[in-house]
Amino acid sequence: MGGPPYDCLANPLGAVRLTFEKAIGSGTQTHPSAFDGKDWGALDVFRHFLFQESGLSQVPILNPKTMRWVRPYTLVRYRGMIQDMLGNEIYAGAYKDGYLWRTNKFMDISQYPMGSSPDMCVWERRLLYCVPVPGQSSWTEPSCEMNLNQGMDQSSQNRGKRRRMDDEDDPMDVVHDDEVKSSPTTKKMREDGFPFSSPESRDSKTGSSCTSMATFQYVDKDYLPCLVKIYDSPESELKLNDVVEFIGVLSFDSELALEKDDELSNNFYDDALVYLPPNKVPRLHCIIHRKLAVHDFLQGFPIMEPKPHLVKEIREALFRHLTAVLGNDGVAAHFMLLHLLSKVHARAFDVFVGKLSLNLIGLSKESVSVFGIRLSQAVKNLLPFTHCIPLTLEYLNTASLAPKRDYQTNRLIRGVLQLPEGSHLMVDETQLESGTLNSKGIENTKLLKNLVEFQKVEYDFQYCKMEMAADVQLLIFSEGKSNIVPADVVIPFQPSSLGSSEIPVAEAVEAWRWYLATVQSLPYSIGSEMQKEVEDDLVAARQADRSLGSQDFNRWMTMARLVSTSFGETSLSMEHWQMVKELERLRMERLK
Repeated sequence: MGGPPYDCLANPLGAVRLTFEKAIGSGTQTHPSAFDGKDWGALDVFRHFLFQESGLSQVPILNPKTMRWVRPYTLVRYRGMIQDMLGNEIYAGAYKDGYLWRTNKFMDISQYPMGSSPDMCVWERRLLYCVPVPGQSSWTEPSCEMNLNQGMDQSSQNRGKRRRMDDEDDPMDVVHDDEVKSSPTTKKMREDGFPFSSPESRDSKTGSSCTSMATFQYVDKDYLPCLVKIYDSPESELKLNDVVEFIGVLSFDSELALEKDDELSNNFYDDALVYLPPNKVPRLHCIIHRKLAVHDFLQGFPIMEPKPHLVKEIREALFRHLTAVLGNDGVAAHFMLLHLLSKVHARAFDVFVGKLSLNLIGLSKESVSVFGIRLSQAVKNLLPFTHCIPLTLEYLNTASLAPKRDYQTNRLIRGVLQLPEGSHLMVDETQLESGTLNSKGIENTKLLKNLVEFQKVEYDFQYCKMEMAADVQLLIFSEGKSNIVPADVVIPFQPSSLGSSEIPVAEAVEAWRWYLATVQSLPYSIGSEMQKEVEDDLVAARQADRSLGSQDFNRWMTMARLVSTSFGETSLSMEHWQMVKELERLRMERLK
């Protein structure tokens, strides 16, 4: 046939099948049981295509917009957060079709008739329920033009492949549907509740790529969850709330939507799948996955080395922008910049190195409608994952903040505080009025306090509760010091101007995003001489004010780290330590 031997983009299952046949037929006729469901060489083919041949940019990202034109059984990408881990699914991984071995890996259905041979290999795959990342900023999404180009490229490739199929036999083709349905094994599997059909037959029924997903039902036109099936990675590689890009085969078959009554007798599916029908939740058979960092969402600014002179220029521009947003309050802008750079770098007992929650006080309902909204928009424009909570009495008494296991559906129901690492949470307390908290309200206040102080969220599993580590930075707007969400830094907000800030140019915003993502991850240390200087200053501060405690010293050390890295430096200098002390002095003057 013409063209490349492996069409990883338009026919990934063909590439999987050919590598399987090559592995089985090589050497001493390897038995499929030797693989135990693990890779037999297919992953190298896809890695070469994606990363060495720059094929990754050609793979469409699955979202509500691309679902309109993407074809089933092609290679797609899904970016999302792991909301729930549904356990393992058993499937017939390899079986004999006459004298030939076939595989069902990366498929929900068999392409060939399966016999009842004792040689059938039963393997396992893991099921992950993934959702769009909560609070994901719009600037992180691929552009409409990029999606359209991917769709046109994929459609042209599919048309070319169909022409080749008409002209010659393609070794990556599948058998016809009537051959599959007529086999005794297929009939038996259907009686047992195991769905069974051929991808080729569904293409012939739909008639064109435009209608191949016509039966897909959108529960929410702007929200697309996905059931991801994992094959070739240890369980420790992926955990709850990870943000991951899954690259694999899109599987879609409306006939796989099972009735609840049938599910009870179906050993091939987990109970939770009854509530995740494939005509509402697409299936993606993951071939390769990669955890995503903030840099993976940066689209316009080139990745470069954070040289100090470049970092200082960008820092100064961002500081001026934050100062304008905050009504020319330069002190608040300094703390806001450090807050945006904060993240949990290490945990030791009840000490969390790197976190710096911020409470801006002196805000009323009227002023927060100006500066709160302005600052909220600025943060959303800078960070990839942001979320806002309007902290009213009604919200506290009714909101579901904690994730909760529903044992009827066997699913983890997401709460507001189930957020990925690196999320930013804004809490508006200016709307809170006096009243009585019910039991749920009391529980929610405990959850918020636990998050801001210990960076943990308590998950409700009904019969027990489990604390899960978090990395969520909180910004609180309030009239007085918040008792519900006690922040690391409390600073009175003192704007001197009500004028609206200028809208920054796109190039500047892209540079700020790169800056925040880059310097936040810089290594940091304190030299022996500076260590002695810092210790002496802390002892002197304690002697001057006996009310100072470990929390104050932890805050100063965190600020020292953030001030240093904000300038692109990886070690603490005397200049930056003096800056920390000056910021703390200005803050304490405002609190008097």
